Amino acid sequence: MPSSIQLIVGLGNPGSQYEGTRHNAGEDFVRELARVAGGSFKTESKYHGEVAEVFFAGHKLRLLIPATFMNLSGKSVAALANFYKIEPTQILIAHDELDLPPGSARFKFDGGHGGHNGLRDIVPALGNRKDFHRLRVGIGHPGSAKQVSNYVLSKASPTDREAIAASIDEAIRALPLLLDGDAGKAMTRLHSFDGADSSLGNTPPIKE
Repeated sequence: MPSSIQLIVGLGNPGSQYEGTRHNAGEDFVRELARVAGGSFKTESKYHGEVAEVFFAGHKLRLLIPATFMNLSGKSVAALANFYKIEPTQILIAHDELDLPPGSARFKFDGGHGGHNGLRDIVPALGNRKDFHRLRVGIGHPGSAKQVSNYVLSKASPTDREAIAASIDEAIRALPLLLDGDAGKAMTRLHSFDGADSSLGNTPPIKE
């Protein structure tokens, strides 16, 4: 069984122009978790990001939001993990997921980067280890690979933003199960929640 989680990272791009964009869904999760847990972030240059320490559901957690751009996320994650000797198995990375509709979120352990630029940079930074936890926050897919870059860097519609926020809330409610080491129950609870409404016109992903 993987070791208990000590570090939760929320991926996004820094700067006010990226606030509220789909690509920052992971960051949005971690900021909401900090709010719920009563924590506050402070900038730590040696970790290249914003850091908070919180107690949540009986667990002490370090929260990290890299101040690097998405494709350099590994620099920040590795700096903090190496300093505190946190193993990849003790890390949860929250990130946006094109292959899930808004309103859905999934826990996952291990696996490839799936084309996500943040995960693509984190894996080699952690010594080419992929055995970390992930929270995949669904943002939907524009329908064409050529549209992905503009899509993830733009803000979701009000309806989709509401659905994404609902999935983040549910992920926070399911998180204690994961922190207690019961990944199966955490996955079952979160995966049974579906805040997405298929009538909203979310386009299914097209592989190209």
